[in-house]
Formats: sequence, structure tokens, C-alpha cells
Amino acid sequence: MARIHPTAVVDKSAEIGADVAIGAFAVVGPRVVIGDDSEIGSGAQIHGPTTIGRANKIFPHACLGFDPQDLKYNGEETRLEIGDRNHFREFCSIHRGTGFGGGLTTIGSDNLFMVYSHVAHDCHVGSRCIFVNSATLGGHVSVGDDAVIGAFSSVHQFTRVGRHAYIGGYTVLTMDALPYVKTVGQKPACYGINTIGLRRKGVSAEARERLDRAFTLLTGSGLNTAQAVLRIREELGGHEEIDYLLEYVETSRRGVVRALPGRKGARGGGGRGGGGEADADG
Repeated sequence: MARIHPTAVVDKSAEIGADVAIGAFAVVGPRVVIGDDSEIGSGAQIHGPTTIGRANKIFPHACLGFDPQDLKYNGEETRLEIGDRNHFREFCSIHRGTGFGGGLTTIGSDNLFMVYSHVAHDCHVGSRCIFVNSATLGGHVSVGDDAVIGAFSSVHQFTRVGRHAYIGGYTVLTMDALPYVKTVGQKPACYGINTIGLRRKGVSAEARERLDRAFTLLTGSGLNTAQAVLRIREELGGHEEIDYLLEYVETSRRGVVRALPGRKGARGGGGRGGGGEADADG
């Protein structure tokens, strides 16, 4: 049986799992599905169509599944899908997708979204990520598993953040952030691989050494991006982390940040141009 406070408003069409707790003055709208063992804090609001997995914890005044902040959105049916064991802290906001953007926003499992963090329409966030206070994604952003988005950082629409990336506080990211790398600044630069994060997540010393060598070739060798990719593939290819890094760079539409601190030339390769149309969540 769910435990629903008498002042909470739960639509009759909502599907509430076993052992779900819904706090005072919370609102669960139509076409919302909440998995077993989840907690909905007082004053939190969830609008549908939204599906939430098991054992999620939604703190007071978090807002999930609201209409996208996009002037082109015209009321078409779109969705928000959330995995398991996520924590959404106070005043966090996650919006549904848009019709032209695929109609779907997705959140994986075991993520932490701190106070006032925001995920805009049509974003796709992996698992085990951390969004620090007021970290913000514009629309159509992709974030890989195990990434960290620092406090007050903003990620421009159509931009990507790679697996195990660390985005420092107050960063303004308008190009793709390299996986496994620390990217920091209002004019972002790369500060080496995310050694501490990789070690904590169990990435082997050998893999970290390969990634460090690949990072040096990509950012500090004087090679252009195409040359660096070829060199990395020849010398270090055939390993999962390296192959993912190479694919990530080669498929970048906006280019990757690969400048070092104090150096010019942040623009990197793979860029096929175009950032898409601007919208209110850009």
C-alpha cells in the first residue's frame, strides 16, 4: 500500500507502486507512473506523461515532467522517463521532450540532482551522474554515464558531455566536453584526465595511463584533431575507453573542447557544424 498524505493531490489515472510515500501538498498529475519504494516530498509536483522507476527520492518542491520551455512547443504529447534510485533535491526541475526533438527526455539510474539543477527538454542523461547546485542543461544535451556537472555550470543546447567527464563549477560549455577529462572555465580548457573520478569508479591504472597518453596526443602534441585521432588509433586503439574516446571525437557535431589552460584554440575536431535552432532553453 502507498502512504499518501491527506493533503496530497493524486490524479485517479496515476499509477502508484507499492510502498510509495507521497508527502503533504505534493501533486501527482495524470498519466504519471511511480515505481515501488519511491518517496515524493512535500510540495513536489510531477506531471505526465512521466514514468519513474523504483526507489527514487524526490525532495520537496522538485518539479518533474512539466512542459518544455520551448517557444516551438505546441502542446504535442511528449514524455519523461526516469530510471531507478535517483535523488532529485529541492527545486530541481526536469522537463519533458518536444515533438520536433524526439518527444522524450530520459534520465538513467543512480543519479544525484542537487538543489536548483535543471534538465531541459529532449536531454538524455546516463547513470551515476552528479549535477551540483544550479547545474543547467539546455535542450537536446546528452550526458554520458558517471559524469559530474559542477555548480552553476551551463551546457548549451545540442552539446554533449562524455562519460566520466568532470565539468568544473561556473563552466560555460558550448562545445562537446571530452570523456574522461576535466573541463573547466567560462572559456573552457582541459585540465587533464579525471584521475580521481576514474580511480573511484574502478578504472584500472593501465586504462588511466592509456587515457592520459591519448589526452596528451589530442591536446598537447601540436597535431590537428584528425592527425591526433589517427595517431591515437595507431598507438592505443583496441581498448574500450580509447575506442569510445575516438568515436566520440569523430562524431562531434559542435567540435570538442581541447584547449589547454592559457592557450588559444579551444575549437576541436570532428565538428560537422551546426548547433540547431535556438529556443528558450538554449
